[in-house]
Amino acid sequence: MSTFLIEPGAKLANRYRLDHVVSETGGATRWKATDETLARPVGVWTFADGFPRTSEVVRAARATSRIPDARVTQVFDADDTAPIPYVVEEWVTGSSLADLIAQGPMEPERAAGLVAEAAEAIAAAHAGGLHHLCLTPAKLMWSSGGAVKVVGIGVDAALMGANIADPGAVDAQGLGSLLYAALTGHWPGGPQDGLPAAPQGPAGPYPPAQVRTGITEPLATITTRAALPHLAGQMVPGAPITSPAALCAELAEVPRLIPLPVTPTESAPPPEPGTSRRTGEFEPTGPRRSARSGSSQRPPERSAQGRAAERRQPTRMEERDARAQGSLRKVLIGVVALVVFAAVVVGAWTVGSMFSPGGEEPPPDAQASEDTSDTPELVALDITGSRGLNPHGNTDEHTENTPKAWDGETGTAWNTQGYHDPLSMIKEGVGLQLDLGGTREIHEVDLDMSGDGYEFEIRVGDADGDSENDYEVVATGSGESQVVELEEPVSGQFVLIWFTALPQTGDDYRGTVNEVEIRGVA
Repeated sequence: MSTFLIEPGAKLANRYRLDHVVSETGGATRWKATDETLARPVGVWTFADGFPRTSEVVRAARATSRIPDARVTQVFDADDTAPIPYVVEEWVTGSSLADLIAQGPMEPERAAGLVAEAAEAIAAAHAGGLHHLCLTPAKLMWSSGGAVKVVGIGVDAALMGANIADPGAVDAQGLGSLLYAALTGHWPGGPQDGLPAAPQGPAGPYPPAQVRTGITEPLATITTRAALPHLAGQMVPGAPITSPAALCAELAEVPRLIPLPVTPTESAPPPEPGTSRRTGEFEPTGPRRSARSGSSQRPPERSAQGRAAERRQPTRMEERDARAQGSLRKVLIGVVALVVFAAVVVGAWTVGSMFSPGGEEPPPDAQASEDTSDTPELVALDITGSRGLNPHGNTDEHTENTPKAWDGETGTAWNTQGYHDPLSMIKEGVGLQLDLGGTREIHEVDLDMSGDGYEFEIRVGDADGDSENDYEVVATGSGESQVVELEEPVSGQFVLIWFTALPQTGDDYRGTVNEVEIRGVA
């Protein structure tokens, strides 16, 4: 049965209902479909009779499903032996890069952050022997769940049947072109996915800094070296960038932000001094978080008689008499107070001399001072280094991004790897290790995290260990952002935030630490 005979409503494998055609590529048709077993939308490729690369596409799809990176579009099913061969992929709901820049280019830091995420995903694919080779603005998605997705890795290359001598250089240039588009709103290879072509000069497209002002020199140079490699060493310094991994390394050196700002759901109460630095409250009222009151203070209601008395104006005689009575009353009160005070002093001296013949009791103010001096003043401890910890896997937990978790900016963040299943089904956990530069006394940890559903432990140690067992568990937590106060202060140089469960974001499980602050005694 041929693809062109399939109509909307047809069902494959008694499960995938084809809803409507999305695109066609030389005998391969992509559908938006419904997985009726799991009641979710999916993308389905079907192939016409005689399509020469069906087996290659199915093999590439199966290989793509094994890439351990949640930013790669998932492959759910693939079968080239069925009456109608097919590939079933994740259907990504969200905005493509073309959608994101339809009203204008992105902020440079956010463009760098978005493309860096895509570059990491494609570098992971290259490590597994897969490529993309067809990167366009429609292939880079910002999902409605708040994650970067690269559509078409492996499958697109197999569909095109491309036999490329240097696929790394092709994908590096494709990523550079995505960065060029995000920064300028133009596509350097001509009109593409609704974007206009980049302005042309004698040597082809102009470098991005000549198309848009405000792009920092390092970012503009990186973009040119990747997207316009023929200009590298001529119009910009440096050699061409010829692999996704090399682009990742270059982008790690420039400022980057989370690709898109989080849309606020409700307005927060006005900040009070003395809370965490992540809320922007830097007034010097002490390092501890102040308590928030749930209601505002109002003056007490006045009675009706009181309001009536305020409306009646006193006469001059009444005012004069009131002043005289007030003066006399003040004199009498003062005399009584002096008598009482003298009696109290004499009585206290007498009692004290009877019960403390060997010395004097310290004054009450001195006792209060001694009591409060036992409570140490907590400060934010300096963090001198960090890394991701994944002792039960073969991937790095984005060590290059860990400084974003303690840079004082809540707009930047460190993410764990994305996982298709709950973390507890895959491994014992993953962690964020923080180096305090020396042994410090630790009292509490302030965690600002995205999402709800975390299970974690606070572990502390003096050795730079590669396993969670090299650190002692000093506290546990669950849920969402919180301040974790230790029952007893502990000393150590390294603090490990060890996650055993992560929140679900869309179809993935991923942890995000926006900011962490460790407080203790300086």
